[in-house]
Amino acid sequence: MDVRVGDILVLKKEHPCGEKRFLVLRSGMDFRIRCTKCGREVMVPRAKIEKNIKNIIREDG
Repeated sequence: MDVRVGDILVLKKEHPCGEKRFLVLRSGMDFRIRCTKCGREVMVPRAKIEKNIKNIIREDG
């Protein structure tokens, strides 16, 4: 799955604050993502993120 730094991921499960959109800060074996509503940052394994992605919003085109 092609996920790049700067992409916004729309996930199936929502963050405890109620938001489903997360900004990708780092990608690799683990992803560092930031909630777009409350700003909390989380490290999540790649396998778990790839199962939960509903949509990828890419700003550059």
